[in-house]
Amino acid sequence: MTTVLACFLVAVLIPYVLAGLGGYYKAKQFGKADNNNPRAQAAQLTGAGARAVAAQQNAWEALAVFTAALAAAFFAGVEPASLATPALIFVAARIAHAFCYLRDLATPRSAMFGLGLAMCLWIFVKALSA
Repeated sequence: MTTVLACFLVAVLIPYVLAGLGGYYKAKQFGKADNNNPRAQAAQLTGAGARAVAAQQNAWEALAVFTAALAAAFFAGVEPASLATPALIFVAARIAHAFCYLRDLATPRSAMFGLGLAMCLWIFVKALSA
Protein backbone atom coordinates (compact mmCIF):
# COMPACT_ATOMS: atom_id res chain seq x y z
CA MET A 1 0.00 0.00 0.00
CA THR A 2 2.84 2.38 0.84
CA THR A 3 4.30 2.12 -2.68
CA VAL A 4 0.95 2.81 -4.33
CA LEU A 5 0.26 5.79 -2.06
CA ALA A 6 3.75 7.16 -2.69
CA CYS A 7 3.16 6.83 -6.44
CA PHE A 8 -0.17 8.58 -6.06
CA LEU A 9 1.49 11.43 -4.17
CA VAL A 10 4.14 11.83 -6.88
CA ALA A 11 1.42 11.80 -9.56
CA VAL A 12 -0.43 14.53 -7.66
CA LEU A 13 2.73 16.64 -7.43
CA ILE A 14 3.71 16.41 -11.12
CA PRO A 15 1.22 19.07 -12.34
CA TYR A 16 2.31 21.43 -9.58
CA VAL A 17 5.97 21.04 -10.52
CA LEU A 18 5.03 21.76 -14.13
CA ALA A 19 3.05 24.82 -12.98
CA GLY A 20 6.19 26.07 -11.28
CA LEU A 21 8.13 25.57 -14.50
CA GLY A 22 5.41 27.45 -16.34
CA GLY A 23 5.87 30.32 -13.90
CA TYR A 24 9.61 30.25 -14.51
CA TYR A 25 9.07 30.47 -18.26
CA LYS A 26 6.53 33.29 -17.84
CA ALA A 27 9.09 35.29 -15.88
CA LYS A 28 11.77 34.47 -18.42
CA GLN A 29 9.67 35.41 -21.46
CA PHE A 30 7.67 38.34 -20.03
CA GLY A 31 9.86 39.62 -17.20
CA LYS A 32 7.42 38.44 -14.54
CA ALA A 33 4.54 36.08 -14.01
CA ASP A 34 1.15 37.80 -14.12
CA ASN A 35 -0.65 36.50 -11.05
CA ASN A 36 -3.74 38.60 -11.84
CA ASN A 37 -4.38 36.89 -15.16
CA PRO A 38 -2.08 33.84 -15.33
CA ARG A 39 -4.03 31.85 -17.91
CA ALA A 40 -4.07 34.69 -20.43
CA GLN A 41 -0.32 35.09 -19.98
CA ALA A 42 0.20 31.33 -20.26
CA ALA A 43 -1.67 31.36 -23.58
CA GLN A 44 0.95 33.79 -24.91
CA LEU A 45 3.93 31.60 -24.03
CA THR A 46 6.03 30.13 -26.81
CA GLY A 47 8.58 27.34 -26.98
CA ALA A 48 9.42 25.43 -23.81
CA GLY A 49 7.08 27.64 -21.77
CA ALA A 50 4.09 26.73 -23.92
CA ARG A 51 5.10 23.08 -23.72
CA ALA A 52 5.35 23.30 -19.91
CA VAL A 53 1.78 24.60 -19.76
CA ALA A 54 0.59 21.87 -22.13
CA ALA A 55 2.43 19.23 -20.10
CA GLN A 56 0.77 20.52 -16.94
CA GLN A 57 -2.67 20.29 -18.52
CA ASN A 58 -1.94 16.76 -19.71
CA ALA A 59 -0.67 15.80 -16.24
CA TRP A 60 -3.98 16.89 -14.69
CA GLU A 61 -5.88 14.80 -17.23
CA ALA A 62 -3.70 11.73 -16.60
CA LEU A 63 -4.06 12.18 -12.85
CA ALA A 64 -7.84 11.93 -13.18
CA VAL A 65 -7.58 8.59 -14.99
CA PHE A 66 -4.97 7.25 -12.54
CA THR A 67 -7.14 8.31 -9.59
CA ALA A 68 -10.19 6.59 -11.07
CA ALA A 69 -8.19 3.42 -11.75
CA LEU A 70 -6.82 3.28 -8.20
CA ALA A 71 -10.24 3.99 -6.70
CA ALA A 72 -11.78 1.20 -8.77
CA ALA A 73 -9.05 -1.21 -7.66
CA PHE A 74 -9.39 -0.31 -4.00
CA PHE A 75 -13.20 -0.53 -4.08
CA ALA A 76 -12.95 -3.89 -5.83
CA GLY A 77 -10.63 -5.18 -3.11
CA VAL A 78 -7.53 -5.63 -5.25
CA GLU A 79 -4.49 -6.52 -3.17
CA PRO A 80 -2.53 -3.24 -2.95
CA ALA A 81 0.82 -4.99 -3.37
CA SER A 82 -0.28 -6.16 -6.83
CA LEU A 83 -0.78 -2.52 -7.86
CA ALA A 84 2.78 -1.46 -7.05
CA THR A 85 4.29 -2.37 -10.41
CA PRO A 86 1.73 -0.62 -12.62
CA ALA A 87 1.73 2.38 -10.27
CA LEU A 88 5.52 2.69 -10.40
CA ILE A 89 5.54 2.34 -14.18
CA PHE A 90 2.77 4.94 -14.46
CA VAL A 91 4.75 7.46 -12.41
CA ALA A 92 7.95 6.78 -14.34
CA ALA A 93 6.09 7.16 -17.63
CA ARG A 94 4.47 10.43 -16.52
CA ILE A 95 7.80 11.90 -15.40
CA ALA A 96 9.33 10.84 -18.72
CA HIS A 97 6.29 12.28 -20.53
CA ALA A 98 6.84 15.68 -18.90
CA PHE A 99 10.55 15.58 -19.72
CA CYS A 100 9.82 14.69 -23.35
CA TYR A 101 7.20 17.44 -23.56
CA LEU A 102 9.66 20.06 -22.29
CA ARG A 103 12.39 18.85 -24.65
CA ASP A 104 9.99 18.77 -27.65
CA LEU A 105 10.41 15.03 -28.20
CA ALA A 106 6.99 14.28 -29.68
CA THR A 107 7.30 10.58 -30.53
CA PRO A 108 8.82 9.48 -27.20
CA ARG A 109 6.30 11.72 -25.43
CA SER A 110 3.45 9.91 -27.16
CA ALA A 111 4.99 6.56 -26.24
CA MET A 112 5.17 7.60 -22.57
CA PHE A 113 1.55 8.77 -22.72
CA GLY A 114 0.55 5.37 -24.09
CA LEU A 115 2.57 3.52 -21.46
CA GLY A 116 0.97 5.53 -18.65
CA LEU A 117 -2.50 4.92 -20.07
CA ALA A 118 -1.73 1.20 -20.40
CA MET A 119 -0.84 1.07 -16.70
CA CYS A 120 -4.18 2.67 -15.81
CA LEU A 121 -5.95 0.11 -17.98
CA TRP A 122 -3.95 -2.67 -16.28
CA ILE A 123 -5.19 -1.41 -12.90
CA PHE A 124 -8.78 -1.26 -14.18
CA VAL A 125 -8.50 -4.84 -15.48
CA LYS A 126 -7.25 -5.95 -12.06
CA ALA A 127 -10.31 -4.27 -10.52
CA LEU A 128 -12.63 -6.01 -12.96
CA SER A 129 -10.97 -9.35 -12.20
CA ALA A 130 -11.19 -9.02 -8.41
